[in-house]
This record gives sequence, structure tokens and C-alpha cells, in this order.
Amino acid sequence: MRRHRFAPAVLLSVGALVAGGLASTGAAQAADTTGHSFTTAQQDRTAAFWTPDRMRSATPLDLTADPGSVRRVPHAAAPTTIAPTAAGTTAASPAAFPQAGGAWTGGGAVVKTSGRVFFTFQGRTASCSGNAVTSQNASTVITAGHCVKYQGAWHTDWVFVPAYADGNAPYGQWTAARTLTTPQWEASEDINYDVGAAVVAPLNGRTLTSVTGAQGIRFNGGYNKPMYAFGFPAAAPYDGKKLTYCAGNTSKDFLLSQDHSLACNMTGGSSGGPWFASFDESTGTGFQASVNSFGYNFLPNRMFGPYFGTDVQNLYNKAQAS
Repeated sequence: MRRHRFAPAVLLSVGALVAGGLASTGAAQAADTTGHSFTTAQQDRTAAFWTPDRMRSATPLDLTADPGSVRRVPHAAAPTTIAPTAAGTTAASPAAFPQAGGAWTGGGAVVKTSGRVFFTFQGRTASCSGNAVTSQNASTVITAGHCVKYQGAWHTDWVFVPAYADGNAPYGQWTAARTLTTPQWEASEDINYDVGAAVVAPLNGRTLTSVTGAQGIRFNGGYNKPMYAFGFPAAAPYDGKKLTYCAGNTSKDFLLSQDHSLACNMTGGSSGGPWFASFDESTGTGFQASVNSFGYNFLPNRMFGPYFGTDVQNLYNKAQAS
């Protein structure tokens, strides 16, 4: 994320697609989400590749190209909620609400479930954010679609570092065995479906969420909710060293997407960080309902995150069954 600054020409191009009714994604909807798998040898290489210095120097990924066709998305399905999974977390101290961007000092479960994502993109090291969620395989991370695949290519050397702290990995570096995204993002990078998932390999004989715990997740939860957004922004004025959050009442994007909108000044590197509904500051737990995705260059200090509807639920189900 951040500011995912689309050039004016790109914005006009996307607007023309919407106005002209040419944004059909029927083929994308019909496509299966195949994902990208990593061999054991690739996972071993990734584990050795991400040194503290490489993590510190990774470039935060921005969306700089046409995000694909934009269409109006119906959301009529019944809500689905999956509960968090505890992992011996301590109570958090209440923080300020609303908050347009600041370091999270409250503690709680979110400190361990949130982390930085690192990968190789177009020959350079890059970073995003992600979050561990309750899942059947106890190994599922939710992030942004462009944090697993962008400009037609799947990222390589993919690793999740929960509770990242200035090059340190207190709960280990978890290499991806498989990355996935929605059919719409995979086919045409439709910004409405900018959601990705990773299934990480066991580390030292343990699964991810047995170590970090896991947040809940919610689908078809509606709009206009109080939410908390977390991430590891690494572009100025941030440096990627600490967990940052925004909090406030969300609204619905009235411009080009069907995303949630939140007042937030997080920058590049926060992409893929979780948005929580029904977030409990005292425990640091909530139900993930979106991810940091993009911002408009003419609308500063505003973050947008995709709606977690049935297509995202299908992605989650496919990931947790992998």
C-alpha cells in the first residue's frame, strides 16, 4: 500500500471503463484460483535468503499500474464469522479511537498475529504486511492480492515474519508452501478483489498459529463499521520497524471501487495488513474483515480495503484446506 498512487491518466482510464460499462469480469469469476506452489528446495532457499539486512532494506511495494477492471459488486450473502484462536497472549492497554496512524503500544494478540511479508518482485526485494487467521491447517496468512501476485507474475522467496522488529523475527520466519489469490485478482487484477493468502510450511515441527495464535475472520459483514487497521508501513515518514495502526468509522468508497474507506496515513509496506471489525483493545483480538489495499493520489490520508464477500470466503476456504 501507499499511497498506491495511481497516475491521473490511469484513474481516467479506469473511470472510463466503469462509465462505458466495459468492466465485465465474467471470465474472471468463472476462473479457478490455482495459486502458486513452492518446492521444498525453494522454501529452504527462502529461509536462508532473508537475512536481517535484506529484511531491513526491502522496498515497500506500491501499486503503480492500472489495477484492472473495476465493476460494481453485489454483496447480499449472510454474514459468516470465524472466531480467533488464543496463544497465551497478554492483555492489551486501551489505545486511542479514532487514530489516523500511530505505533500500536497496546500489546495483546495482534502483536503476534500481525507481521511483515517479504518476497522478491521483478528482481528486487520487497515488503508488505499480513496476518495469521484461524484455519483448519493452522497455517493460513491473509494479505493483499498484490502481495502474492502483481503485474502478471507470482512473487518468489515469500516469507511471513510475525511480530517483526527491526530485522528480528521473534517467532520465526515462515516460508510459503503455497500462495493464492481471488480469481478476479489472478485474472485481471480487479482492485475490488485485492486479497491474497499464503499457506506457510511448519517451522521446527510446529504450525504457525500454534505459535502465534490467530485472529478471527468475518465475511459479508456489511459496510460503515468501526474498524482497526494494522500494518508495517516502511515508506516515509515510517520505517517498517514497528506495528502501526489506524482506527475509526469506515465508509464505502464512492469513487471507483466497492472498498471500505478509512482515515489513515499509513504508507508503502502496510499493504496486506489486517482490518478488524469488533476489535477488542483489551485483548488485541478481532474479526478480520479487510486488508490495506490502495489509496487515491488526490485523496491523501485515506486508506481503502476490499470487501470480504463470498469470493474472499472461497479463497480462505481453499487456503485453509491446502
